[in-house]
Amino acid sequence: MSKTNNKTKRDHAITRRNRLHAYLFLAPNFIGFVIFTLVPVVMALAYSFTNYDGNTKMSFVGLSNYAKLFNDSSFIIALRNTLIYTIGTVPFVIILALLVSVLMNSGVKGSAVYRAIMLFPHIASIIAVVVVWRFLYAEKGPINAMLTALGFTDLPIWLSNKNTALGAVMIMIIWKGIGYYMITYLAGLKGIPTSLYEAATMDGANARQKLIYVTIPQLRPVTFYATIMCIINSFQVFTPVYVMTGGGPGRATSVLVLKIYEDAFTNFKFGYASAEAMVLFLMILIVTLYQYYHNKKLEA
Repeated sequence: MSKTNNKTKRDHAITRRNRLHAYLFLAPNFIGFVIFTLVPVVMALAYSFTNYDGNTKMSFVGLSNYAKLFNDSSFIIALRNTLIYTIGTVPFVIILALLVSVLMNSGVKGSAVYRAIMLFPHIASIIAVVVVWRFLYAEKGPINAMLTALGFTDLPIWLSNKNTALGAVMIMIIWKGIGYYMITYLAGLKGIPTSLYEAATMDGANARQKLIYVTIPQLRPVTFYATIMCIINSFQVFTPVYVMTGGGPGRATSVLVLKIYEDAFTNFKFGYASAEAMVLFLMILIVTLYQYYHNKKLEA
């Protein structure tokens, strides 16, 4: 009996020690989350109900910042541009990443090299990427030179035209984003049982039918995850727009995060910018909760 009690005590001691080790490993990440994420979010929520400008005495204004948002034409434009950006980039990134990953997984010769080439834009510095694309979009740059060679005469000034600037940024982002989601899909493709393809071959399915009826359904969880992450990233886009166009011409490429940045650090309307940030936070929260509950359904 005493041996059993001693063993139980040792087991409990080991369990406590293991828990302590786990907490110690988790502590740096948790402390970082509290300091750099949780506290700023709570402070932003509190500031969103004030007229805080970093200089004069802060006072409570209730919901007036939120009421002003949807009467603010620049906020509406930024929200609209963000939604257009999301709708215009997410489907193309996901579809192209899927097709490229299927091609890379099909045993094409030199696929390792092609994978590295496709992944390079993702790991490259966004500043370097923007510099290259600004050169490509220049009035006398390679893109317009190619269009001239094809016989086009009325050439756009891509980044200085309100009708083309946002589309030009979106093309760059699609090109840059394919590589990351290609890797995500490749991981998913490795998990598809070969027996499914063998059965499809025995049934006389061709490559297109295997893609439609085997590959795509089996990759549904990966596609859902990639789509949600891509949507969240598109809501948070800032650096490419800030460096490439600065939100111009006019407000043609202004997006929500850029608008928040301008109101906070250019106009010093921290309370108002916090209200805008809370709207963005709510949008991302809704997408995240949808992802969570959808994953629960897939697991069930």
